[in-house]
Amino acid sequence: MTTRQLRGTLLLAAAVPLAAATAAAVLRAGHLKVYADRHRIELKPQPRRSCPDCYGAGGWWTGGANPEMEACSCWASRPELRVRLLPVPAWPEEPPL
Repeated sequence: MTTRQLRGTLLLAAAVPLAAATAAAVLRAGHLKVYADRHRIELKPQPRRSCPDCYGAGGWWTGGANPEMEACSCWASRPELRVRLLPVPAWPEEPPL
């Protein structure tokens, strides 16, 4: 391994944890929850704890015989981001014999 390759490898090894820490801080600041597997990466909005309307609960219950939760605008109106990585394999109609 040459000096140039060694230097590049060491810089890359130092950059990966820094990038991961930066990404985690950005996700917390943006109130996003990340989910990743081999098929997709999802970024979903989360309620803000400092929201004056829902106080971080994400919504409130409306009264009536069948109460329903009304979502707060601090997270419900924000888009959900999804990146497909690998296609999900199709399930067979019937198990093989």
